Amino acid sequence: MELESLLKVEQLALKKFGIYQKSSFIYLLRSMLASMFIGFGVIVAFKTGNFFYLDHSPFAYPMAAVTFGAAIILIAYGGGDLFTGNTFYYTFAALKKKLRWKDVGRLWALSYIGNLIGAFAFALLIYATGLFDDQSVNGFLLEVAKNKTLAPTNELFFRAILCNWLVCLAFFIPMTLKGDGPKLFTMVLFVFCFFISGYEHSIANMCTFAVSFVLGHPDSVTVSGMIHNLIPVTIGNLIGGSIFMGWMYYYVNKPFVND
Repeated sequence: MELESLLKVEQLALKKFGIYQKSSFIYLLRSMLASMFIGFGVIVAFKTGNFFYLDHSPFAYPMAAVTFGAAIILIAYGGGDLFTGNTFYYTFAALKKKLRWKDVGRLWALSYIGNLIGAFAFALLIYATGLFDDQSVNGFLLEVAKNKTLAPTNELFFRAILCNWLVCLAFFIPMTLKGDGPKLFTMVLFVFCFFISGYEHSIANMCTFAVSFVLGHPDSVTVSGMIHNLIPVTIGNLIGGSIFMGWMYYYVNKPFVND
């Protein structure tokens, strides 16, 4: 049974809420930090994948997926508040009547806003480095970002549900594993699965779009393209985390959990 992990989920949600109660600004900063960690993963993934992309190698996407695992390690061990994970944690705590739904809504909104600000702040830092100015370096990122804005809305929505279901599992499954080695391996493996599958993660997309946007390249994404992607992807991520994780684990364990 996963009761031990669910207790940790509940405790984590209450810990995050405690931070928010002490200072909403600190909570916002932690949310910005989380998307910046995702940004590090985006940069290393697309820069690694670009070496293979230039040679038209089929390994471009797999290599990007492997290296993107750095992002989840940074979040898990470096802290930060990621909207996508919070959809699971806060839903479960609310269903257990440990959080009020109006507080859950505020926490979700603030973490999402913080993630968005952090993504663009990180993109500006990357722009200032000049490391992605050259077409020989940014081609892979620009192509992936642009393709994300051209996908049909309904497909983005369902990809996002599957994505956050899997990403939340990447944080949830390792909670009872012993030792950092097994935890790291499991998290990186699950993130590889979501990335290589082509699922849609709203915060990772924010970071990818932000870097593409600030480059000002003709193939960069547009504001309308970002909105076209992020609206269905955000809703899908919310459903994946709150329904397929939060509600599902609450319901199937309800007979065994003391409220």
